Amino acid sequence: MKLYYKPGACSLSPHIVLREAGLPFDLVKVDLAKKVLEDGSDFLAVNPKGQVPTLALGDGGILTEGPVIVQYVADKAPGSGLIPAAGTIARYRVQEWLNFVSSELHKTFSPLFRPNTPDAYKEIVKQTLAAKFGVLDRQLDGKPFLTGEAFTVADVYAFVVLGWAPRVGIDLASWPNLAAFVERVAARPAVKEALAAEAQG
Repeated sequence: MKLYYKPGACSLSPHIVLREAGLPFDLVKVDLAKKVLEDGSDFLAVNPKGQVPTLALGDGGILTEGPVIVQYVADKAPGSGLIPAAGTIARYRVQEWLNFVSSELHKTFSPLFRPNTPDAYKEIVKQTLAAKFGVLDRQLDGKPFLTGEAFTVADVYAFVVLGWAPRVGIDLASWPNLAAFVERVAARPAVKEALAAEAQG
């Protein structure tokens, strides 16, 4: 498998999951602004959506959309415990949190990274995020991970998106369960490896 990524972007989520799963893969860095790869070739020829993450499969196909990619990878390594078996309520709980992070957190952050977003609107966005952080903080009360004791792909995605908070001037200390969660996930060896690899890339 080959993961197309941009350092610090949401592609960090499947990058971590690939390492947690212990599966072999190659990393290909993408210049998203120019839509080109490091060798100068056209990224749009790989993924017409022009977005990361993009996972090239062994059969020549590609898979896009982070929440889908992490489930695919986790299913390739069922012994990893990164996702419960298909059809179980536990699986749907993980999917529930993947969707929450995708729709309520990830996309809400987007205007904060755009230079043309008015400051007044950025404040509204931060208030919206604060409410969502409160939901996660309450969910993590008394448990190490979003669905309980098991570390899953939903935790990886949440960790990656929450990692953007300091970059936009949000201090997670206001949500102690959330702050502790981020520290807990950051301490995992696979997470450290992925972060180091992207820093070098």
